[in-house]
Amino acid sequence: MPQNLLLAEDDRAIRHALERALTLEGYAVTAVADGVQALAQAHRNPPDVLVLDVMMPGIDGLQVCRVLRAEGNRTPILILTALVETADRIAGLDAGADDYVVKPFDVEEVFARLRALLRRTVAPDDVPSEPQRTPDGQIAAAGLRIDPQARRVWRGPREIELTRTEFDLLELLVRNAGIVLDHTTIYDRIWGYDFGPGSKNLAVYVGYLRRKLDEPGVPSPIHTVRGVGYVLRED
Repeated sequence: MPQNLLLAEDDRAIRHALERALTLEGYAVTAVADGVQALAQAHRNPPDVLVLDVMMPGIDGLQVCRVLRAEGNRTPILILTALVETADRIAGLDAGADDYVVKPFDVEEVFARLRALLRRTVAPDDVPSEPQRTPDGQIAAAGLRIDPQARRVWRGPREIELTRTEFDLLELLVRNAGIVLDHTTIYDRIWGYDFGPGSKNLAVYVGYLRRKLDEPGVPSPIHTVRGVGYVLRED
């Protein structure tokens, strides 16, 4: 059965081109022109995955993300954005998006990111719990607590000193607690490009994190999923 995909894009040319390309790729595509229609369609016929443009009239893509996540909807969401600043991309992830593609994009990249998101989709009975968020903006999961603004990390009462890259990697894992992140996704989010299948860069940094997070007699919260990537969870 084809995967049901909801596409929301206000630019007619882009919407039609993507709708055709995604249909040829095997998706059952429903295309709409704004966030209001996207929410209505998502409620009427829940899709398997959403592709949302950020800049849309009325309700934009980030607002659609926030509404769906507030309703407990965990459908994978891919954001299309012309905004290239890091803060803009972080805003999309914080709104509840799972990944993003920057315009102008290669349609093959959209296909690859959709495949990665759908591989990470879990059955309803196995839905991981989201990280806890405190009123002061801290995020907690698997016995860890991070302060994204101050870039501080604790395991239990112990504060842990991390380098910039170590912190970025751990924050990504905590924000996606319970979700297996593949190597390509992690490389793209942390370093901006994939070093290739022969690279040990990611494994080295995971090793650094595990040593710094180590507690005697307590399993590491960072688990290896062989052939795929890594996941943060408590056993």
